[in-house]
Amino acid sequence: MKLADRMSRLGTETAFVVLAKAKQLEAEGKEIIHLEIGEPDFDTPGNIIDEAVKALKNHWTHYGPSAGLPQLRQTIADEINRTRPIKVNLENVVVTPGAKPIMFYVLLALVNEGDEVIYPNPGFPIYESVINFIGAKSVPIKMREEKQFRLDVDELISLVTPKTRMIIINSPQNPTGSVLSEADLGAIAEVALKNDIYILSDEIYSRILYEGKHNSIVAFDGMQERTIILDGYSKTYAMTGWRLGYGVMPADLAEQVAKLQTNCNSCTASFSQIAGIEAIKGDQSEVDKMVAEFKKRRDIIVDGLNSIDGFECQKPKGAFYVFPNVNKLGYSSSELEGKFLNEAGVAALSGTSFGAYGEGYIRFSYANSVENIQKALAKLSDLVKKL
Repeated sequence: MKLADRMSRLGTETAFVVLAKAKQLEAEGKEIIHLEIGEPDFDTPGNIIDEAVKALKNHWTHYGPSAGLPQLRQTIADEINRTRPIKVNLENVVVTPGAKPIMFYVLLALVNEGDEVIYPNPGFPIYESVINFIGAKSVPIKMREEKQFRLDVDELISLVTPKTRMIIINSPQNPTGSVLSEADLGAIAEVALKNDIYILSDEIYSRILYEGKHNSIVAFDGMQERTIILDGYSKTYAMTGWRLGYGVMPADLAEQVAKLQTNCNSCTASFSQIAGIEAIKGDQSEVDKMVAEFKKRRDIIVDGLNSIDGFECQKPKGAFYVFPNVNKLGYSSSELEGKFLNEAGVAALSGTSFGAYGEGYIRFSYANSVENIQKALAKLSDLVKKL
C-alpha cells in the first residue's frame, strides 16, 4: 500500500508496544509485573460510575455539541477558576474524547508547516509525533537530571527563533515526575510574552502532586491570552477507558478547536460527560486516597531502586513514574528494557521511548500494588547481580 508521506512522520506510544509483548509472554505462561503502562490501577470511583449508569438510563446516548455539553464545560470552567487565579467561562472550554485530541487540534489550529515547536525531551512521545506529522519542526529541550529534570531557561532562550510558534510544557511531567517551579514558569512566561509564543501546558497530572500546590503558567500576567491548558479525567479519576479530556483556552481559539472536533469526532460521548460533572463536583476522597497510595509506592520504589547497584533514582514530586539513571549497568536503555522483560519478567520502558535524551534511563510506572513493586525490585536485584 502506498501511504501518504505524512504517515512516515507519525510516531507511536511505546508503552502499548511493550504491553503487547508482555501480554504475549503472559499468554505463554510467564509471570510479568507490569510497570510499563501509565494507567492508575484503581477502579473509577463508584459515584462516577453510578452517575454514568443513571445518565444512560436517562437517555444521554445522543449527539451533543461539538465543544461539549454546556453544563460540563461550565463545571470545568468553575473548577479552573477555583484552582487557578484566572477567570474563564464555558466559552473557553472544549471537551474531547481523551486529552490527546487537544494536542492535535491546538497544533493544527495554531502551527503552520515550517513553524517550530519547542517540547520537553525526554517527554511524552506524542508531542514530537504530532509536531512532525503536521509538518512543523520539532525542537527538543533537554530535561536535565542535574536540574531535577526541569528545563534550563537559558537553554530555552537559545532555542527560540523567529519561527518559534509554540512551547509545550508538562508539569508534573511524564516520564520523570518532575515539577516546574513557580520561578521556572515565570521565566518561561517571560520568554513567551517577549517572543509572541503560545504555550501548550499539559497539566494532566496536576492533582497527582506529593508536595506543595500545583502552579500553572496561566496565572502570570498576560499568559491567559496565549496559554492552552490540557487536562482530563484519565489520571486523576482513574478513567482511562472513559476517554474524557478537555482544553481551556482563549474563546476565539476554542471556537476553532470545536470546529476541528466537528470534522473529526463530532462530539464526546454524552453519558461520559454527565459522569464528568459528578467527578468534579462529587466526593474527592477516593482521589485523595489514590494520591496517598501513590506517594507510599513512590517512596518504596525509589528506595528500592537506589539499593540496587547501578541504579540512581531521584524522588519525583508528582505523577506516578520514576526515571532512574542506569548508565552504570553498561547496557543501552533499549537493551535493558528487553532484559528486564525477558529475563526478569518486569515490564518497563526504555528512556528513549520518550526521546533521544532519554538514553541512559528507564521509566517505571508505580501504578501497581506495593506487593508487585517489591516483587519487581527483588527480580531486578537478582538480574543485576547476574549482569
